[in-house]
Amino acid sequence: MRAIVLISLIVFASCSEKIPAKKENPMNYIQLLDEVWNTEQSPISKRDSLIEIYGVEHELVKEQQMIYQKNHAVNEQKVLAILDEHGWPSNEMIGEQGNWTICNVLQHSSHEIRVKYYPLMEKATKEGKLEARFLVRAADRIATDLGKLQIYGGQMKFYPETKSFNVWPVYDPVNIDKRRAEIGLEPIAEFLKNRFDFDWNLEEQIIRSEAFERERLTENH
Repeated sequence: MRAIVLISLIVFASCSEKIPAKKENPMNYIQLLDEVWNTEQSPISKRDSLIEIYGVEHELVKEQQMIYQKNHAVNEQKVLAILDEHGWPSNEMIGEQGNWTICNVLQHSSHEIRVKYYPLMEKATKEGKLEARFLVRAADRIATDLGKLQIYGGQMKFYPETKSFNVWPVYDPVNIDKRRAEIGLEPIAEFLKNRFDFDWNLEEQIIRSEAFERERLTENH
C-alpha cells in the first residue's frame, strides 16, 4: 500500500510540473510567399494582357487592377509581419523565390514603406542575404518618388508626349556602368535590352539628364 501511494505521488508530482511549452515550428514562409507571389502576379499578368488587346481604359483592365490592389493590401501585411518579426529572413526560411517576392511587394507599396524598410534591405545585402539588384531597384524607385535622378538606371517611365517608354533620367550617365559594376551588375545597355527591349543611347541620356536637372533646380528656386 505504501508503495502504491509513493508511486502515485511521484506520478502526480511529475504531471504537476510545468512542462516547457514546445516551441512551435516557424510558419512555412515558403508556401506563404508562393501564395503572395501568385496572388500578386496573376492579376498583373491578366491586366497587362488585356491592355494589349483593349487598351488601358477598358473595364476588364480596371477589374484586374482592382483585384490586384485588393490582393496587394493583404499581401503587404503578410510581408511586413515577416520583416517586423524576423528582420530580413534567411534563404532557408523563405527559399530562393522568397527575396524576389518580398522585394516585389515592397516595390509596389507606398513610398513611406519603401523608405522605412530600405535600411533593412541594405543590411541584408551586406550580410549576403539579398542580391544587390534588389537593393538597386529599391534605391532607384525611392529616387524617382522624390523626383530626383536615379543612380543605377532600373526605372522606366511612360512619357505621354512621345507615347513611349524611356529611362527615368540618370545621375552621371557617363559613369553608370562603373557604378553598376561595383555592385556586380551588368552594363546598363545590356540590362535595359534584356529587361525592357530598350536601346540605351549614352548621348541621348546625357542630354535628358542635364535637362531634367536644370528643370528640377529651376522649380526649387
